[in-house]
Amino acid sequence: MTGDSMKGKLEIRLGEEFKPAPQLKKLYYIYLILGTLLGIFTWYIPILLLPTPLGVKLAISIPILALLIFTAYWIPKYYDTIVYKLTEDEVVWRRGVWFKNTGVVPYNRITNVDISQGPISRVLGIASLKIQTAGYSGTRLAEIKIEGIKQFEELREFIMGFVRGKKPMAVEAYEEENIDLRILSELIKIRRLLEKSLEK
Repeated sequence: MTGDSMKGKLEIRLGEEFKPAPQLKKLYYIYLILGTLLGIFTWYIPILLLPTPLGVKLAISIPILALLIFTAYWIPKYYDTIVYKLTEDEVVWRRGVWFKNTGVVPYNRITNVDISQGPISRVLGIASLKIQTAGYSGTRLAEIKIEGIKQFEELREFIMGFVRGKKPMAVEAYEEENIDLRILSELIKIRRLLEKSLEK
């Protein structure tokens, strides 16, 4: 780690793209295995054990096998597309295998950054940061979810440091509106003074 690193042990550089930890792929594979065991095998195994016609067994088995193979193939492809970047003004994210999704959230729109870590993620040593914004406040959804981060607490503190240093967007808009009103008020006063001087 060099002196350009953001903070402490945080191995992310300002303005440079970074990816989730490789453990995120392991997490996805574990979810696939658990989903297969709990969501498929609980009813699939009895079908295989019962005296079911071979054609029925194949009609059920082939789509399930194809789905599992496709998902196992898709996981690393999806992981490779996930990219995040922190700049001095905003958080940028990009992901998607077939449908590319990109988002930008300025720090002055961020209201909160929550850490989400389930039991499996805890074992793998990673967590996700859920970034809430003014437009998403009051909902359970996050506008950005930075997944698979090992130094999640340091990253959260770093982002919140930028958030605290920026004025909220609503405040900035309010101040701009106040400036316009003050200018208008001054122009009205000047006009009245000119009218009075002309009357004399």
